Amino acid sequence: MNERMKPGTQPPVPAPPPAVRPRSLVLVNTGDGKGKSTAAFGVVLRAVARGWGVCVIQFIKSDKWKVGEEKVGLQLGVTWLKGGDGFTWESPDLDKSEGRAAAAWDLAAAAIAGGTYQLVVLDEITYPMNWGWIDSADVIDAIRTRPPHVNLIATGRDAPQALVATADTVTEMVKVRHAYDNGIRARRGIDF
Repeated sequence: MNERMKPGTQPPVPAPPPAVRPRSLVLVNTGDGKGKSTAAFGVVLRAVARGWGVCVIQFIKSDKWKVGEEKVGLQLGVTWLKGGDGFTWESPDLDKSEGRAAAAWDLAAAAIAGGTYQLVVLDEITYPMNWGWIDSADVIDAIRTRPPHVNLIATGRDAPQALVATADTVTEMVKVRHAYDNGIRARRGIDF
């Protein structure tokens, strides 16, 4: 018994720790292998199943690219924005492509800062970051200063080191073999 306590008294019960919700997470899917966006869209399904608000911003794919995950996402209430104008090697005007990427970043920054969504996917954001089309420092600042409940997933090859350093989880997809190398083009239902 503690010498300072009076006989018959109980020691004070320590207060339970405050109920602190874990902070949100930042995931990066990068590498030369297939599946970076596909993995992110799997998390989108999990988030929707939990009742979260979800926003997907695609930095490369254009409105012409009709993908199955977008169709289902829209049916499930996901906000889906396409900021790109297609693959850069097919672009007739890279200045226009850069402008579209910058506009997509403006939408993404607002979606992150606004706090409406519990999950924001920045699909293929590494490309405009690496090409200097959007300021990487602005992206990192938006991630670091996001509202505490906003989780983020960034996808794309060659993730900048600052993005990797900011992330909680980084997955590198490694290509072992790809059907495209044998002349097999992307297939509806498998690739899009």
